[in-house]
Amino acid sequence: MKRTAKIIKSSEDGKRLIAVDIENFEEIVYFLEENKLTKKFDLICNTILLGLRNTELYDKENINDRCKSVTAMKFKGRKNTRIYCTEVKQKNKTLVIVTSELLPKKKNQKNKQKEKSIIEKVASYEYKIEK
Repeated sequence: MKRTAKIIKSSEDGKRLIAVDIENFEEIVYFLEENKLTKKFDLICNTILLGLRNTELYDKENINDRCKSVTAMKFKGRKNTRIYCTEVKQKNKTLVIVTSELLPKKKNQKNKQKEKSIIEKVASYEYKIEK
């Protein structure tokens, strides 16, 4: 499914970018602001942009071969929120992380059917990246 994503953050060297799915932008921003998670979102984005690996904040959601490019931003706490993302490698080797789908509350340790269906949906998205 073709979708559009808009770049919202960039690393200093321009090799890593954070983008947001245009269709879900308002829902994600509203939820983050409403639940006071914007600082945590900025922390996760900065960790990604610096190229640091922290699986407590951001990690692959490797449930099957079709979903290899799907990752999750993890907002652990009472609600255990997830933002599922797609990693898109561009021709110039720039890595774009597109925040695609919001899961407001994850209730279990493992990925159950609800999470798996969202991850598979995100894996089916193809993005046109806009600046």
